[in-house]
Amino acid sequence: MPHRLRTLTALAATALLAVASNTSGTAPAAVAASPAADAPAVLQPRDVATSGVEEPPPVDVLTRRPGRAQGDLFVTAQSPTPIARGPQIMDDHGRPIWFRKLPAGYFAADFRTQEYKGEKVLTWWEGKSTNTGIGAGVGYIANENYEIIATVQTPDPGEVMDLHEFLLTPKGTALILSYQQKPYDLSEVGGPKNGTVVDNVVQEIDIATGKKVMNWSALEHVPLGHSDIRPSSDASVPYDYLHVNSVDVDTDGNLIISGNTASTVYKVDRKTGEIIWRLGGKNSDFRLGVGVRFSWQHDVRAVGGNTYRVFDNATRRGMEGYESRVAWIKVDPRRGRAELVRQQVHPDLMSAAFEGGSQALRNGNTFVSWGVSGPGRMSEFTRDGRLVFDAKFPGAVSSYRAYRLGWEGRPLTKPELLVDEAASGVVHANWNGASEVARWRLLAAKPGGDLKPVATAAWDGFDTPITLPADSRAAGRMQVQALDGRGKVIGSSTVTSVDAAGAAAN
Repeated sequence: MPHRLRTLTALAATALLAVASNTSGTAPAAVAASPAADAPAVLQPRDVATSGVEEPPPVDVLTRRPGRAQGDLFVTAQSPTPIARGPQIMDDHGRPIWFRKLPAGYFAADFRTQEYKGEKVLTWWEGKSTNTGIGAGVGYIANENYEIIATVQTPDPGEVMDLHEFLLTPKGTALILSYQQKPYDLSEVGGPKNGTVVDNVVQEIDIATGKKVMNWSALEHVPLGHSDIRPSSDASVPYDYLHVNSVDVDTDGNLIISGNTASTVYKVDRKTGEIIWRLGGKNSDFRLGVGVRFSWQHDVRAVGGNTYRVFDNATRRGMEGYESRVAWIKVDPRRGRAELVRQQVHPDLMSAAFEGGSQALRNGNTFVSWGVSGPGRMSEFTRDGRLVFDAKFPGAVSSYRAYRLGWEGRPLTKPELLVDEAASGVVHANWNGASEVARWRLLAAKPGGDLKPVATAAWDGFDTPITLPADSRAAGRMQVQALDGRGKVIGSSTVTSVDAAGAAAN
């Protein structure tokens, strides 16, 4: 029985914040599905009434072995074909725990848990994108009750928040990206004099005030000639010469910035904006040891000890190349050397033409999202390289990044009992976002009688089917109770009257 999202989530019930623009909705550049709009409009959060019965895309779990880390799967499905998009939490059987359906044309990115004001929160980017992977949207922060408690945008008029990064810091700030188109003479790199360049701007925003506390312009620090690509001869086509796709904070507080189309990682002084060093690409400050060289990388993260974890796509955008990998690279700034510490490839040797990322897990494992390769593959590896978890979306569905994370969700809504299939012997317990439900208990009463337990069912996703005993199909009233792992009732639906045909009575 498929899982069904039948009601508004707690977010919807408390006036969801969403975004709107006049650009065409698509996943990032990998899955362009509609005409390009090269300059996304400035967005403002607004209330919308999101509803609908579409289910989140399922995940097929291929491998699930002992040695996995604890935690659920956090994904943001995207596809060149119409699907129900939105941030989604699943257990590692692929069963949905929470899903926020977005309006048509919108999609989400970089959905995960982070910390804000000492509390664990949900964060994600939501908006629209051009078919060249330039986003225009809003960053959202939600609490354990799925209430949106803060939003993040770039504050300056005419600027928009891009989809590629939304990183909270212990300082109460957020590191984001803003892709900004500027008139530019591109003749120095073989382009038109009256061209347009995409300036990749890293911004740090104070979440509480919305004020900008840092603004780093790639155009002011990285020459156009460092790019691996050349501009179009068509002056109307913006030159995205760097395509920054991740920002991280190094152990010394400075920034690590990934320049995708320059195949270069930059360490940047967080106070002055000056480049401290460049790793990889045509202008590396390091001599690259055997196996270090990477190309068109994503999701570069500092792991300490001058070591950086890189998702190496090993291919140019849109082209098949060598197998993609996760590479741990150690740099020695004094000697000017970079060495490969270790690497991880998938047994199927997938080549990710777009996207991808990796995550260090508490037990020492590494969780890897393989971008559009597969497509939509996500895997977990032990320190010695054993594959202990592997899953994939169906068809062409994928996720910009994917994570394994712990989460306890407590929606403000009540569970709901769905009885539209009662005549055929099945009812459904529905509680979108409740992560602590272990079992459901169904109570029923004949007309004039008292409610009594008649059936139980193990939790099987936020919409769990419960088989009705034959002698309960004529019950006049029903209710479900959510039980935690100790058998304690943690939520109850309203009592639903059922007519003789098995439908909810008004």
